[in-house]
Amino acid sequence: MATVRYFAAAAEAAGIQSERVDADDLGSLLADLRSRHGAELARVLERSSVLHEGQYVSDPALPLAHDAELDVLPPFAGG
Repeated sequence: MATVRYFAAAAEAAGIQSERVDADDLGSLLADLRSRHGAELARVLERSSVLHEGQYVSDPALPLAHDAELDVLPPFAGG
């Protein structure tokens, strides 16, 4: 199972800091997250970056190992 860590607005929308998700690829993982957490997280995911093992990823066909680690990083304000 992949570990998904949420930061800032993503953690607030999901209502948790992290969770384990069973998914074979990035697309099914993101679909599962939208289904689990609803419209608010779906909205945040639309503008967030997803890191897989520290690298930005966007290809829904990206295969995920059972021990994959992903971070959901929404845009951060600041300057």
